[in-house]
Amino acid sequence: MTAPFKTRITELYGIRLPIVASGLMWLADPVYVAAVARAGLIGFMTAASFPDVPALRAGIRRCRELAQGKPFGVNIMIRVSRDGSDRVNPLIDAVIEEGVKFVETAGNNPEAYIRRLKDAGITVLHKVPGVLRYVKKAESLGADAVTVIGAEAGGHPGVEPVGSIVAGAAAARSVKIPVILAGGLGTGEQLVAALALGAEGVAMGTRFLVSEEIWAHRAYKERLVGASETDTTLLLQSMRNTQRALKTAHVAMIQQLEKTEPVDTAGILPHIMGTVGRKAYESGDVEKAMLSCGQGVVFADRIEPLAAIVDRLETEARAAMHRLQGLYQPST
Repeated sequence: MTAPFKTRITELYGIRLPIVASGLMWLADPVYVAAVARAGLIGFMTAASFPDVPALRAGIRRCRELAQGKPFGVNIMIRVSRDGSDRVNPLIDAVIEEGVKFVETAGNNPEAYIRRLKDAGITVLHKVPGVLRYVKKAESLGADAVTVIGAEAGGHPGVEPVGSIVAGAAAARSVKIPVILAGGLGTGEQLVAALALGAEGVAMGTRFLVSEEIWAHRAYKERLVGASETDTTLLLQSMRNTQRALKTAHVAMIQQLEKTEPVDTAGILPHIMGTVGRKAYESGDVEKAMLSCGQGVVFADRIEPLAAIVDRLETEARAAMHRLQGLYQPST
């Protein structure tokens, strides 16, 4: 089947559809990311999900084998380690030495690392919250493209969340590099809307959580299928680490802690550690964890193979384009 869209993002990655499957902590493993690649998109394995660098190297090799020659990448979180150790450069060593061609960076300012990645011939996509100064900074540092995260996104939409429709249009007008829009997106119609705003692709995470290739417990996926657009909430604003997560008993407890013990990092930290979320993915007991989830969960309506989800997205996008063409009446 011919590619229905041609943007700088499809050309940058050599993909059929301008859709990026962003890194998902604990979940974006070789099986899932390779399925994304085979479906004609690009996905990023989350380096932080691997216990050590040798495991990441093995994951890269496994993903390359499963991807059948299709493009994939690695997500590297730019962060300062609590114990002062350098957790970023060893990951960069690994992706360079393993011949990875695409990297998605997120978190803190990538300035100290981006030139090294670029010098190694790696295409760098940097992910930022929907504030223009971050978008412009990514471009000035040499990023090949930037993902702009709107307020509707799961995970970290920034301390001053801006809605996707505003963030996408403003970002596309402010930089010359390709803009990818993320946040609450889970349909082909929204892909077309993002392109109309000036973005050249979209990023989806929550929409793909119900794919069969995601290793998490089926009970977790069934909870997502039953969720509505109002079943997520923002928390951790008191720590200036705003996160959107699925509404659970655990999340409600954290929000209460924020009210009674604001900015008490020591008191809240044990409840938001990543290992707590991983246990919930393993057991399916979602009420005992804080699990990132965007408002686009309303579109995650069934558990099915990732390829089937992508087929539906493409069908929706084609129908949306056809509808718009029917509505447009150019002057003669």
